Amino acid sequence: METGHMKNIVAAMACLCAFHAAQTLNAHGAESSAGRGAAVAPAKGAKAMKYDPMIFGHFIEHFDNQVYGGLFWPKHALSDEDGFRKDVIKALRDIKCPIVRWPGGCYVSDYHWKCGVGPNRQPMWNKAWAVEDPNTFGTDEYVKWCRKIGCEPYICTNAGTGGEEEMSDWVEYCNLNVGKWGRRRIANGYPKPHDVMYWSVGNENWGGHEIGAKTVQQWGPLVRESAKMMRGTDRRIKLLAPALALPNEKWSLPLLKTAGYLLDYVSIHGYYAGGYEPYLKCMMQTERPKGEIERTVAVLEKAGFGGGKVGIAFDEWNLRGWAHPGLGNYRRGAVMNYKACRVNDRAASYTMADAVFTACFLNTCLRRCDIVKMACFSPVVNTCGAVFVHDKGIVKRTTYHVFWMYTHLLEPNFSALDVDCGRLSDGKTVVPVLDAVLTVSDDGSRRVMAVANKHPNAAVRLDVSALTSAKALKATVLAGDSPDAFNDIGSESRVIPAEVAFPVEDGKVALPPHSISCIQL
Repeated sequence: METGHMKNIVAAMACLCAFHAAQTLNAHGAESSAGRGAAVAPAKGAKAMKYDPMIFGHFIEHFDNQVYGGLFWPKHALSDEDGFRKDVIKALRDIKCPIVRWPGGCYVSDYHWKCGVGPNRQPMWNKAWAVEDPNTFGTDEYVKWCRKIGCEPYICTNAGTGGEEEMSDWVEYCNLNVGKWGRRRIANGYPKPHDVMYWSVGNENWGGHEIGAKTVQQWGPLVRESAKMMRGTDRRIKLLAPALALPNEKWSLPLLKTAGYLLDYVSIHGYYAGGYEPYLKCMMQTERPKGEIERTVAVLEKAGFGGGKVGIAFDEWNLRGWAHPGLGNYRRGAVMNYKACRVNDRAASYTMADAVFTACFLNTCLRRCDIVKMACFSPVVNTCGAVFVHDKGIVKRTTYHVFWMYTHLLEPNFSALDVDCGRLSDGKTVVPVLDAVLTVSDDGSRRVMAVANKHPNAAVRLDVSALTSAKALKATVLAGDSPDAFNDIGSESRVIPAEVAFPVEDGKVALPPHSISCIQL
């Protein structure tokens, strides 16, 4: 954890708590009930449940500057001998990144992996993004990069313009030492198998924006036959396929009835705000992932795959969607407008709203850790990623620090909490002002509560007496000097975690506004 400017941050937070704790909370449309105090207590009959750290995963796509000019920058002074940015590798190792999904995203539905391996790379025109990819970063480079980070590779295959054989050949190339493609990998200088265990049959093939989109009638049989061939190549692999987190079952139920017996996970995606939207409007989105998970669970159960028989992978998610001018506008036929894409690099867009939403999303996954086994923040580098890469270094955005806190500070088991708190509103939309989860060590001797205070400008006094009788609690807190605080080149440490000691008064602690706190109990 970074320590620069911590004394100033702690002092600022103390002032905020002291000032706001007594205020009537009605700022920016927030309901006054947010100020009535809050309480947490162990849920009746709660038992600790191991969660999968794969929920702290990430995603990278061949879009704009995520790969080229992002994680892969050959001959740059900050890159290693393989062309990978060393500062990016260190940053992802520091957040214990468990898995990275690649190469797409929409890009993959017109990506042919065989053009991106070996000494004679073939540049490809990608029809999804209307751009030529030089293919200098392909399968071997991706796996090598993952191994340097210490994360699992997760390959999303081409179910758009590709087919079952192309997908299974990819598994062969990565995981076997025999066969045409296994031998081809060896000839390309990689004698040991890459052992890629996580594979997805396609990406968002339900959508008209996707190259090679499929109908409901086409999708289930394609997934089934692809899965048969991929598992016939390597029976160890874990398989995913895109589903839809919608109220209707028209896509997901036929998929599961046709191919569910061959799947380990269904994949769902979620983006909740377009580009820059104000803090409070972003907070109104914090309950949406819960609904999407519950709707997906209902379809799994109806198809006979409930109870964890098939898990959920939320393998693309972010508060903010990407600016990708031209996606799906195939009549225009213009090349990718990179100038328009620069809005994705606008540092001021990635504020404490992004950090608080991220904590709430991860808390939602923890609460359903019985079924949610993976999640991939989208993307990890550039665009609206946790790390912004530039010529002189990197900026760790607010979301990066949430991942640091969760991967370093939480215990490995989830235990249910009852949370009683006020509400936060913006027009007709209302959400709880707090989002809290409890984590527990394997032996039960340590407990850490992660709690987000969504209120833009007011502290919330949280009664923790049902959890502890301590007079002070150690905590790590992420809170900016305003809800719109962000990190940027030259001000990389404006928002960083701070170690604090929360005084407990009358059994209560004061949680700073727009903050995430990991509290040791």
